[in-house]
Amino acid sequence: MNDGFDVLLRDGGIAHVRPLVPADRQALHELVDRSSQQSAYLRFFSGGSGTAHAYMDKITDDGYGGHALVATTKSRLVAVVECIPIGDGVVDLGILIDDAAQGNGLGTLLLEHAALDAGEHGAKELSAEVLSENTRMLHVLDDLGLDVRQRVDGSITKIRISLLPTARLEATIDARDHAAERASITRVLAPRSVAVIGASRDPRAVGHRVMNNLVKGGFNGPVYPINPRSATSYKSVLAVPGEVDLAVVAVPAAHVLEVARECAEAGVAGLVVLTAGFAENGGLEAEQNLLRICRTAGMRLIGPNCLGIVNTAVDLHATFMDRPPGKGPVGLMSQSGAIGAALLDQLGVSSFVSVGNKADVSGNDLLEYWEDDDATKVIALYLESFGNPRKFTRIARRVSARKPILLVKSGRSASGGRAVLSHTAAAATPDVAVDALVRASGVIRLDTLQDLIDTARLLSTQPLPRGRRVAIVGNSGGPEAMAADACERYGLIVPELPEGLVRGGPAAALSNPVDLTAEASARELGDAIEALAASPEVDAVLVVYTPPFGDGLEATREAIATATRSTTKTVLACVMGHGELIDGRVPAYAFPEQALAALARAVRYAEWRPEPAGEVPDADVEAARKIVRAEPDGWLSVTATARLLRCYGITVCESVTVDGPETAAEAAALVGLPVVLKAAGPLHKSDVGGVRMNLRTQEEVRQAYTTMAAMIENMTGAIVQPQLPAGVEIIVGGVSYPAFGPLVMVGMGGVIADLLADRAFRVPPLSVTAAVELIGELRCAPLLYGYRGALPVNVEALAEQIARVSRLLDDLPEVAELDLNPVIVTERGAATVDARIRLAPPETRPSPLRRRLR
Repeated sequence: MNDGFDVLLRDGGIAHVRPLVPADRQALHELVDRSSQQSAYLRFFSGGSGTAHAYMDKITDDGYGGHALVATTKSRLVAVVECIPIGDGVVDLGILIDDAAQGNGLGTLLLEHAALDAGEHGAKELSAEVLSENTRMLHVLDDLGLDVRQRVDGSITKIRISLLPTARLEATIDARDHAAERASITRVLAPRSVAVIGASRDPRAVGHRVMNNLVKGGFNGPVYPINPRSATSYKSVLAVPGEVDLAVVAVPAAHVLEVARECAEAGVAGLVVLTAGFAENGGLEAEQNLLRICRTAGMRLIGPNCLGIVNTAVDLHATFMDRPPGKGPVGLMSQSGAIGAALLDQLGVSSFVSVGNKADVSGNDLLEYWEDDDATKVIALYLESFGNPRKFTRIARRVSARKPILLVKSGRSASGGRAVLSHTAAAATPDVAVDALVRASGVIRLDTLQDLIDTARLLSTQPLPRGRRVAIVGNSGGPEAMAADACERYGLIVPELPEGLVRGGPAAALSNPVDLTAEASARELGDAIEALAASPEVDAVLVVYTPPFGDGLEATREAIATATRSTTKTVLACVMGHGELIDGRVPAYAFPEQALAALARAVRYAEWRPEPAGEVPDADVEAARKIVRAEPDGWLSVTATARLLRCYGITVCESVTVDGPETAAEAAALVGLPVVLKAAGPLHKSDVGGVRMNLRTQEEVRQAYTTMAAMIENMTGAIVQPQLPAGVEIIVGGVSYPAFGPLVMVGMGGVIADLLADRAFRVPPLSVTAAVELIGELRCAPLLYGYRGALPVNVEALAEQIARVSRLLDDLPEVAELDLNPVIVTERGAATVDARIRLAPPETRPSPLRRRLR
């Protein structure tokens, strides 16, 4: 917090917020001098500026007992908000904003952060006295999203604001943050004017190619060439006669910082720095300095080391690629310029951003922009790294409810790079974390660029499938049979069709797949497509055509186009050996597997969209936090683990710790025979002979302890537990992963947990409904539902336990690892046999309620 942070304002500008320091005294006096008499009166209830100046001296004295934040824009201090404790958990609030900085959301931002700071330091309420005529401030306080009480006392309105976060607070913060992000990116992606800094007459030069693309592309605003050594260019961006919204920088790395400073002085809204030689090549300090210049001036930065940007809505082609981009409904972002160029060759785009090193603008910012962009129907991302994965998840979950997001992320094979002890942590590699994040947010993760292209074409041109039932129709039995096999592989259904639904020649096979044979005409194929698309038994139609049979390729394309113009069903085609768009809206693939893989992704996305969020189980969070604060880092004792889990409604099987054969026998009588005896210490107890089950007498317990102690070196004791009824053994766990935050896991438990590696992960918190779906992803799930005549077990009880664990992980960042293994699931419920929890100093989790860049 000491260095402060940057926030976006309503118009897309940037303010820097930080704690007040005594050295701010002069700047505060200057703020008072710039403020109008009316502003000073409304803030300090007195005319003139004397009271205001005296107050600024007071809050910058060493003995000042309050906490204050200041905001700067373009290096000028423009606002101060202070919170002074007045007892009983109440904090007095005051704010002064430069007249020129008002009306842009800065006051709301400062009050939100001041409220969050006060709450995190133990305050329960904010108190403020506002002149009743100060309607603007009254509206600001009322719109914070917190519970506000007002009482009018003469000319003053006395206000109390509860600091308990509310759903309304989160919703209003998200809405304001979204509007600010969109305004900020719009100034870059839809500029009114562009300067190309480094424009050149040399056709091979990057600056020349960018200038040429902007002019030939027909950009609908002025384009200013900047080159101090050219007689036909402006010497500097400062010499341009008009305002410059966007500057594309194509100069050597050594000159970029100087150019950025000139752009800052000229009031440029955004930079696209094509130049390489920054963090990707050891120049991290230079990149940080570049970002600092941009943030201080309120400029957004794309790059450095990037290909450029495109916005086909305003004919903006600000890249150095030779081929012009095609117009289409895909918003495309790539962290790699080469991959971005390859995708632009295959996809029509609404806009394209090559983010390069992602020093500032990232996928999170662009998701906010594309969410409301009418020209964008599908969002496609190629990422090599996540800057703020938790923020990505929050934004992507909201955006995915409206538009599909496709993601290819490189680095699937990277190892976790962390020494771990528990089953859960060992399984949670970074790529598993990425999968869990994208699943939680509805993002469609893809393995290859071809998968991305195939899926984008389908989702950007066709309605979402209403279900999994696929009708296959075509002129070639072999490819159609392959299509049917692919449907089964991808979880799609090839239903039986009503008799007489489709007509064909005497040799045609009219079941599903429908094989009209190679002799079928284009018209017959079109009639069959229309009949299948109209059937309530069908959710999607796949047309499989092998040229040159029938009436030939062109006639068949036209028949497909005609037959699909009025349907609201999903229709796609496989034209063997040809990948294309038919009539600009029916995606055709070279092979049936390509088509059905894309369709299966669209089906899963369509099923995800209507899912209700569900409720997370209740818990005694305050008691849990007290336990965590009182315990040292490391693995908790059996007793502390059980106490912590009970706060979340999770009961662990009764366990008694023993230190010898006699105490083991006494414990067995106490918990009730038969019992289980487990060695204390090794994680994999069964591997070293550290588990003895179904001990029916005290003598058997004594003998088992003696034998176990002789076998296991350095055995320090054992645990006695009652023998539970047989059931399905499941592991439920959690791990907090650096940068990604907590993950909850479920998998096959017991001694074969590591052997089968049958696990599934999610980002907490989970509702019981979401936990049931998570369980369904396991290969062992049929064992829970009554496999081969066995009685089904209580899946709902297991799901509730998973949901409770997920809430614990979400509430307590100190929990680094958690294992419930095994959880024995029977017809009657789910019983936790063993539980382990490790505490560690948590990484600071950015509050979802704090608005800031990155």
